[in-house]
Amino acid sequence: MNHVFIIAEAGVNHNGSLELAKDLVRAAKASGADAVKFQTFQAERLATRTAQKAKYQKRTTAREESQLTMLRRLQLGERAHRSLLEFCRKMEIQFLSSPFDEESADLLAKIGVPTFKIPSGEITNLPFLRHIAKKKKPMILSTGMANLGEVEEAVHTIKSEGRCQLSLLHCVTEYPAPYDEINLRAMETLRQAFGLPVGYSDHTPGIEVAVAAVALGAVVIEKHLTLDQSLPGPDHKASLEPEQFSCMVRSIRNVSLALGDGIKRPAPCEIPNMTVARKSIVAARDLDPGHKIAAVDLLVKRPGNGIPPKQLPLVIGRRVSKAVRQDELITWKALS
Repeated sequence: MNHVFIIAEAGVNHNGSLELAKDLVRAAKASGADAVKFQTFQAERLATRTAQKAKYQKRTTAREESQLTMLRRLQLGERAHRSLLEFCRKMEIQFLSSPFDEESADLLAKIGVPTFKIPSGEITNLPFLRHIAKKKKPMILSTGMANLGEVEEAVHTIKSEGRCQLSLLHCVTEYPAPYDEINLRAMETLRQAFGLPVGYSDHTPGIEVAVAAVALGAVVIEKHLTLDQSLPGPDHKASLEPEQFSCMVRSIRNVSLALGDGIKRPAPCEIPNMTVARKSIVAARDLDPGHKIAAVDLLVKRPGNGIPPKQLPLVIGRRVSKAVRQDELITWKALS
């Protein structure tokens, strides 16, 4: 089975509430996701007082609110992180979180997060990437907003710190992302350019692009999850509600099963149908012993457990050694 690692991106959809964050963990687990991911940051280290919000954030939050003020109400402290990590262990789902500064990365390392998921906005923050790479833990790097040269710089920076398991996620950093700008084929470009496992972080409104990415070889899928798209907050409207997220997971699992190993051969379920659907050489009329078979004496019909049609030239011209009735399968024993 080609198992795809599915990350339910809870992000900041907890709206600063630990209880809402735990509800998101429950929903992620119920959906069949492998991991649930939050965001770890200190607002003052992430944005200046004058930093603007993105257009989609202005649409979904108070326009007069600054980015810094928004981040302050969405950040989670160390105690909340430890509580969520323990809750995820209890729920048997992997806890992940994206750090946005060195101290946040250190916190995640301290509490034992197994993998670092690096957000797209940090791909050009090479000192930050180097800081995390030194921790020698697996890294998943989103590549939204980046060109191939910037991805190359990031990969080189991470690898320069030694051996580190690294995966790359193609991504389009817009919420929601327009279908005609997704460029899923760039995922294959990343695979060929760097020889690394690739996946896709999806911000489109539905589930079909994430499923298509799996069909194209994605081994990791990340998708935003919310309990209710109508909740206040920057990312809820670009997230899937639990029922739709579960549908996406089921679809991905089915596509993963369907991909197979690439060897062209009859599937086990097909084998009983081969004799039903294929054809054999049969007698077009009664044939008496000693008759020399001509082409007009033969037809090709189901079932397919006799002499196959491709061997017609080997049958024509032979003599019948025992009587063959009309519509009866021709066998080698019936031929001299």
